[in-house]
Amino acid sequence: MAPIAVGDTIPDVTLSYLDDDNQSQKLSTHQDLKGKKVMLVAVPGAFTPTCSQEHVPGFIDNAKEIKSKGVSDIIVVSVNDPFVMKAWERSYDGAEHLKFVADGSLEFTKALGLELDLTDKGLGVRSRRFCLLVDDLVVKVANIEEGGAFTVSGAEEILKALV
Repeated sequence: MAPIAVGDTIPDVTLSYLDDDNQSQKLSTHQDLKGKKVMLVAVPGAFTPTCSQEHVPGFIDNAKEIKSKGVSDIIVVSVNDPFVMKAWERSYDGAEHLKFVADGSLEFTKALGLELDLTDKGLGVRSRRFCLLVDDLVVKVANIEEGGAFTVSGAEEILKALV
């Protein structure tokens, strides 16, 4: 399957997360994101070095500016379970401006065509690193990394597209 691209509609998938009371919640991409301008930020793995030290902190640091440009939600997605994603969220100061959701079964990642096989590194199949700007379910910007790179999917890059 070809990777998702600008002009494509995001797939209709249900992701999971824990609320502040550790209660399991669902996020339906089509139901919950319809009519909204959102940023979908995917990382290969929670608590991994580049994801934890560079990628997510950039969105935390720039969340207010991103939201001031009309983005209602910054959603961090990883192929982890919702408990790991909640623990990762809690490891940051300022993460309340982001929503950390789990794609534990790779359903969303596969539907996007953005799998990354990291089996040789002991991580199994994960998601490629990316940032999608989505408006009313349609991809407006698709900053998708090759391999494990971190060059086009950071907050600073997506801010350029929001000008």
